[in-house]
Amino acid sequence: MNEHRTPSLMIQGCTSDAGKSVLVTALCRILHRRGVRVAPFKPQNMALNSAVTVDGGEIGRAQALQALAAGLPAHSDFNPVLLKPATDKRAQVIIHGKALRDLDALDYHAYKPLAMAAVLESWQRLCAQYECLLVEGAGSPAEINLRDRDIANMGFAEAVDCPVILIADIDRGGVFAHFCGTLDLLSASEQARVKGFVINRFRGDIGLLDNCLSSLEERTGKPVLGVLPYLHGLYLDAEDALPRQIENKAAAVLRVVSPVYPRIANHNDLDPLRFHPEVDFRFVGPNDPPPACDLIVLPGSKAVQADLAWLRAQGWEEAIRRHLRYGGKLIGICGGLQMLGRALHDPLGLEGVAGSMPGLGWLDYETQLAAEKTLENVSGELLLPGSPAVGGYTIHMGVTRGAALASPAAVLAGQPDGALSNDGQILATYCHGLFDSPPALTALLAWAGHRPTEDFDPRQRRENDIDRLADAVEQHLNLRLLAEWLPGVDERR
Repeated sequence: MNEHRTPSLMIQGCTSDAGKSVLVTALCRILHRRGVRVAPFKPQNMALNSAVTVDGGEIGRAQALQALAAGLPAHSDFNPVLLKPATDKRAQVIIHGKALRDLDALDYHAYKPLAMAAVLESWQRLCAQYECLLVEGAGSPAEINLRDRDIANMGFAEAVDCPVILIADIDRGGVFAHFCGTLDLLSASEQARVKGFVINRFRGDIGLLDNCLSSLEERTGKPVLGVLPYLHGLYLDAEDALPRQIENKAAAVLRVVSPVYPRIANHNDLDPLRFHPEVDFRFVGPNDPPPACDLIVLPGSKAVQADLAWLRAQGWEEAIRRHLRYGGKLIGICGGLQMLGRALHDPLGLEGVAGSMPGLGWLDYETQLAAEKTLENVSGELLLPGSPAVGGYTIHMGVTRGAALASPAAVLAGQPDGALSNDGQILATYCHGLFDSPPALTALLAWAGHRPTEDFDPRQRRENDIDRLADAVEQHLNLRLLAEWLPGVDERR
């Protein structure tokens, strides 16, 4: 299936969040720094964090990060099949960047041969354009219930004859059982395809692993390719998983919180707040009371009505009312914008059961979901003092109308966007990436009550951390053993 025999390597994980995305990101940057034309590829992704591509499509956020590491604009071919869960049983199916329809698990299983055709179509295009393709699997190849008609892991690797390495997170525990158990559940041809193991997120004295690594190699006949260190505070866009660590900052002044509703989407919008040295940022999960703060941010959602109902059940509506009464600030992004209006309408049942429900009612507009999705990379300015530059992307299916839009929060691509309340306490926008631009970030923090004393550039921090990650992988991964599949790698290492 790889007619050009383009060198390729696939990273599969023993679990979700094992480190597949970060390893592909690192390898993209390593090869890019060596002048290799390399591209990322994820056949099938299930994620609510997404990005808009240069060709007007939508892909997983992690693949956009990997494209950045490779020095490329994000393209829909890098992630030809994207699934965005709307409920526990249904997901929006996105093929080559465009939303197809919502399918339940059984219907999607029947659709998989067509999805595989789309995957292979993208694969062939990329093979013709690049010197190397770095492929990311999804979840684990050992999930027996998902192996029939698999297009995400070994099913894809077998179809295109792609070598595989397995990665597991030692910080979770059970890493050797993960490797041995995963390998044991693979077919003979799939086992032969695995070229080695990578242990991720190790902290401590690596000498303590010597006997264990030898035992693993003897038991499996596969080499341990590297033990990657635990890197604290990496600023990298997550596929979907919420960050497990809280950033402790001595200089934090402004308190910011955000609810973690069940279908939270594009929570990476909040990463600049998580990493800003003067912001005390907290995600607030279920059954945790909303704490006192200066700014509440309502992020995006893939199921706005359901997530709004969850907010109410968790006590957020009263908490926000109290927050505003005492002068606090409130931002709604995309789905958060829709929640802030008077009503939400979903007549077609695009995100669940068809119907309407009252919004939080703090801004005078209503939103009706429509079948056609808005996908656009945008830039413009916030309508705050100094008119700071802002840029990002819009991904939504809602059409919002109402009087509050006469006082927009921003101008994006020459058009008004969102709303700013008359009292100046509430800002709503469809712009993902709201905080990524340093001028916009500074202005929004000042609007929320604190003017930063030092500059913070989220985009540069992201670039620096990609380089930091790549440096660590270069140091701790035995690239010599991978030289057959990675052009530009010095075989003497």
